[in-house]
This record gives sequence, structure tokens and C-alpha cells, in this order.
Amino acid sequence: MEIKKLLKTAIDASIDAGEEVCKIYKDEFDISYKDDKSPLTIADTLSNEIIHSYLDKTQIPILSEEGKFIPYEARKKWESFWIVDPLDGTKEFIKRNGEFTINIALIKRKKPVLGVIYVPVQKSLYFASSLTGSVKIENITDTGKDFSLNDYLSMGNNLPLKNIKNIYTVVGSKSHMTKETENFINQLRKKHGNIEVLSRGSSLKICMVAEGKANIYPRFAPTMEWDIAAGHAIVKYAKGKLINYNTQKEITYNTKSLINPWFIVER
Repeated sequence: MEIKKLLKTAIDASIDAGEEVCKIYKDEFDISYKDDKSPLTIADTLSNEIIHSYLDKTQIPILSEEGKFIPYEARKKWESFWIVDPLDGTKEFIKRNGEFTINIALIKRKKPVLGVIYVPVQKSLYFASSLTGSVKIENITDTGKDFSLNDYLSMGNNLPLKNIKNIYTVVGSKSHMTKETENFINQLRKKHGNIEVLSRGSSLKICMVAEGKANIYPRFAPTMEWDIAAGHAIVKYAKGKLINYNTQKEITYNTKSLINPWFIVER
């Protein structure tokens, strides 16, 4: 498996999808609702199609919300697979606050080996692998299929960034704060004294821990595997961790239900 080549493919796919999603974001769009009442836009569908056009060429299976009905009997045989969230933060997309992302990860033996998160409105790119570490590029103005992975590496900064905050900082969900999370944050206040609590949408919360802009992100509400896999890779290779809250072990993927347990992201 050529990790660097696959990472470059995922980067190209995320940026291409993100640019097309931005065109929809700036215009009017219709909103429909899935069976679980969560929103869906044409941007979700278009992004998924573009990403598939890149990843299908690798001949590695793809798991996403659009493909969640693949039977577990078939999935459990996969040693490696892509896991994709073509538009993470649809609610943020609809609110037009810019806090939505394109997420792509590669899983091998149930653990992430590379991840890419593109933030279309900010034109920020996060990517990570065991061979490159975690990298952030801000305000990408020039991209292209003729760029090499080394070009992207030369444009970015390694994570975590050096300007780690002195005050203990907790980041939480903008749309899914729960009573359990509030109780956990109160316990952190007792332990650390004065703390700062920030809210962000989508996988940007995990990215903040990877960057060193937040110390911890507790998630005590339902999420799906494609919501966190790319962020997991980025925080993991930035010397952070994403762990099951109950077992204190690293989260794994391709479970039968595809629903994540409660988890903690920290550094």
C-alpha cells in the first residue's frame, strides 16, 4: 500500500469536492431530510460523487453514510477501506457559518493510517499519515493535480502548532451539547480551575486539539464512524489521542453498528 500516493489522492479529492460545494454554498439550495430527521443538501450528494470518482480508482472499498447499508458480513472482510464524510456539518452549511468540512480517511486493520480534512470556506487543509505526521495548510490559493505531496508538505505547518494556549481549553459541539458533557466540563473546572470553553462545528473540534488550540474534546452523544475517522488520524499523528471514554482504549472502525461509543479527544 503506497500511503503517500493514497494520501495525495485523498487531498485532491477533498479539495475538488470542497470547491464544488462552495459554489452551492454561495447560492440558493434546497434542503431535504433523512429518516433520522438530519438535513441533506445537493452539496452532500455532489461531494460524495466527486470523492468517489477519485477513490474508486484505488480499488479500495469505500464506506460512507451513503454506503452504510453494505452488509456487515461483507464489510468485516475488509482489511483496508476508505471512510468518507462528504459534508461533515450539514447543519453548519445550512446556517452558512462556514464550519463544515470534507473528511476522508483510510483505515487499515480497524485503525486510521491517513486522514484528510478540507475546510472549503476557510480554504484550510489538514492531512496526516504515519509517514508525514500531521500538517495544516492555511488559505490555500493555488491547488492542482500537478502538485506533488511534497508541494503540499512544503506549504504547511506541522501539528501541533507551537502557540499552544496556557489556559486549559475545552472544545465542544455547536449543535449537540448534552447534559453529560456539561457535567464533564464542570468536573474539569474543579480540576483545572479557570478554563476556557469553545464551540465549533463538524470535525473542526478534533482539529483544534490536534493543533494545540484546545486540550480536550469530550463527546457524549451519538456519532458515526465517518464523523471522526479523518480527525482521528490528524490528532493521532499530531501526538494526541482519540479514545473510548469507557475503555480508555483507542477507537476502532468497521464495527457492526458503525455507531461510535462516547469518546475523548485530548493531548
